[in-house]
Amino acid sequence: MAWKKATPELIELLEEILPKDPRAERRKMFGYPCSFVNGNLWIGLHEHNLLLRLREQDRIEFLKQPEARPFEPMPGRPMREYVVAPQDLLEEPALLRRWVKRAFDYALSLPVKSLKAKARQPGKAPAKPAAPKAKARPTPKAGARLAKKKAVSRRSG
Repeated sequence: MAWKKATPELIELLEEILPKDPRAERRKMFGYPCSFVNGNLWIGLHEHNLLLRLREQDRIEFLKQPEARPFEPMPGRPMREYVVAPQDLLEEPALLRRWVKRAFDYALSLPVKSLKAKARQPGKAPAKPAAPKAKARPTPKAGARLAKKKAVSRRSG
């Protein structure tokens, strides 16, 4: 499934509303600009949508707005705690900034994600650990040769 690119206007809007706080780390997710705090995604773009991560009570309130909805990067696969901002909200910068602040404050309250996940190279899946090697069992013929060899070495020793 090919995703649509975010519009330059939406990218510009995201840059304008992101806090000028050094804890708000700018990165990409799904190939779209977003921001992380302590390793946790809290705001970003996906296609033509602005998504926010909100605590439960804020999410309930947010979803009462017309056209607000839970965020699903793929149909039927919602991302828990994330919502999509309705178009009307994107056109009201003062109100949007209040929701952005709520999302940022919530992200600051989340536990720090381990550095392990951060250490892998961007865009690459983590390496799978190698399966333990099973000890090779000798075939019946090889087992017989080994037994014969041991017997010979005992006699000569």
